[in-house]
Amino acid sequence: MTAIDPFVVIVDDDESVRDALMSLLRSAGYRAEAFASAEVFLDSGAAAHTGCLILDVRMPGIDGLELHRQLKTVRANLPVIFITAHDEGSLRQRVIQAGAVDLLHKPFSPRDLLSTVQSAIALG
Repeated sequence: MTAIDPFVVIVDDDESVRDALMSLLRSAGYRAEAFASAEVFLDSGAAAHTGCLILDVRMPGIDGLELHRQLKTVRANLPVIFITAHDEGSLRQRVIQAGAVDLLHKPFSPRDLLSTVQSAIALG
């Protein structure tokens, strides 16, 4: 990976998840940044240069599904990977139909996440 590789952003309210994903992505050569909430992410202006978004489904305030809906109006082709600790039967189908690349259930393997990020960036 080089400095021109896509910028991967994580939005998750769980600090340990953010830290672990940042370490993993950076060790794989990605430029990465993490945000504790959708609101902080939106206020940062990072959406304009995000190449792939890893987004928790359930968060206080604006949840991942709502953030995805908002972003689609300004960045329709932004690759989004949802992550969740909750197994909600039809959730995978709903997020895929909404245009997400995939839904990964926590805990997921580092290999699965990196493979999904690589696929998402290829689509973007």
